[in-house]
Amino acid sequence: MAPPRYIVRTIGRDITIYVGDCLDVLQDMPPESVQCCITSPPYWGLRDYECAQQIGAEPSPDLYVENLRRVFAAVRRVLRADGTLWLNVGDAYARNGGTGRCGPNAKVANTRKLIQRRNCRVPDCWGLKDRDLMGLPWRVAFALQEDGWLLRSCVVWIKTAPMPESVRNRPSNATEFVFLFAKTQRYYYDNEAVREPTGANLRNYWMLGPDSERVNHPAPFPRELVRRCILLSTRCGDVVLDPFAGSGTTGIVARELKRSAVLVELNEDYVREAERRLSRQTQISLLR
Repeated sequence: MAPPRYIVRTIGRDITIYVGDCLDVLQDMPPESVQCCITSPPYWGLRDYECAQQIGAEPSPDLYVENLRRVFAAVRRVLRADGTLWLNVGDAYARNGGTGRCGPNAKVANTRKLIQRRNCRVPDCWGLKDRDLMGLPWRVAFALQEDGWLLRSCVVWIKTAPMPESVRNRPSNATEFVFLFAKTQRYYYDNEAVREPTGANLRNYWMLGPDSERVNHPAPFPRELVRRCILLSTRCGDVVLDPFAGSGTTGIVARELKRSAVLVELNEDYVREAERRLSRQTQISLLR
């Protein structure tokens, strides 16, 4: 008998966690069963999440873009007709040799290995040269657009506490992109759900800092980022998907806002961390 391709765990009646490859899980999910997807895939050539099938460990960035295109084609199938995708993707530099403790090849938090060593040679694609910024977020965005997604917005996430970089030949990085995609032109978006402090329509730059909670993951989402995406793109009771769930922040915020969540994660350590956080959330709510 063949071993199962993934393991299913539930936390309460509103959170389902799949332990395995997101493509295996997505192909088994019912079509049009999810209202919104909020996720951040592993960045290419940055950290080793110690899983054989992991996204981000491809030998070249063009293969990384193609793998993400395949994943989000599967996501598009399970989204409802009026569903949306919020996608955060990090950039990287083409470099000849070297690793360090700061910047895009930093060893931070609980990261035990570097995989940036695969970047010791400039990738042979896109006309890249040594020290070129690859433009990976936009290359992924254009690949998804070409695949049928409707690219509606690019939010600039301005980090109030960015990772330090010891660079002297360019500005230090303090921003990332969060793209809003829609499955069709008639997608759900509640522009009254999140407004500027003045009451104006929400702008496409969000100044957000890290959460104070200590989490066993090198790159957790800020809760406020997830909160905004959920409120803008879902109604109470809707299902939110995160195919690269990490430590489970999408599920935690979805539950707080009375939505259900489907989380998929390859790394068992991060699944345990997500279960710990979600179980603690359940215990706190029962005490209130």
